[in-house]
Amino acid sequence: MMADRLVQEPDDDAEMVVNDRTCIVTREAVSPEGLIRFVAGPDGRVVPDLKRQLPGRGCWVTAERELIDRAIQRKLFARALKRDVTADANLGALVDRLISADLAGMMHLARKAGQFVSGATKVDAAVRAGAALAVFHSADAAADGVRKIDQARKAWKLGSNAGDDIPSFSFFTGAEMDDLIGQNAFIHACALAGQAGEGVVKRATMLEKYRGVGQSGADGGARRPKQ
Repeated sequence: MMADRLVQEPDDDAEMVVNDRTCIVTREAVSPEGLIRFVAGPDGRVVPDLKRQLPGRGCWVTAERELIDRAIQRKLFARALKRDVTADANLGALVDRLISADLAGMMHLARKAGQFVSGATKVDAAVRAGAALAVFHSADAAADGVRKIDQARKAWKLGSNAGDDIPSFSFFTGAEMDDLIGQNAFIHACALAGQAGEGVVKRATMLEKYRGVGQSGADGGARRPKQ
């Protein structure tokens, strides 16, 4: 995660920290990559701005579903944005869908760049060769297929001088992936080295943190985070 700090936009709220983005729920300064920006839309509804490009005054929440739900319950968006706004109860679910769509889009790009491959045989080979940055499974993948790839992950970890662990993610069922990814949906896949492959892992890690369930280690199968 980037350690660089960005100077916050001018703000007359004395509680805000001048040199950092500050979560409106925890009041803690967090690296920009660990935050989600929100703005008020033209209709006065709170809108997530994942790309941080929307105009107007913004506020920040640590990228965790629980904290967004808390901000809604405590009506913190109106205070931070300094205007009367409406934060829909399903805002947290909307952010989840946006992060998921962003992950799916990066998977498409990585596939085109040859940095995201699918199929149990290809994934197993990439893991054993140390070429896989992370592996991905459909949430309803057969347990035997997941187990075999977990064995490859464990073998790589034991044989790696650095003891590296190849992370494993399982976010979506096959039906959910059909909606998100279309004909490129997979049962088993892995991200490979390169800018696009690294982008996949970055977004997967963000979604994992947002949903609040840790990835599996090499000794256990991937767990599907709760939604």
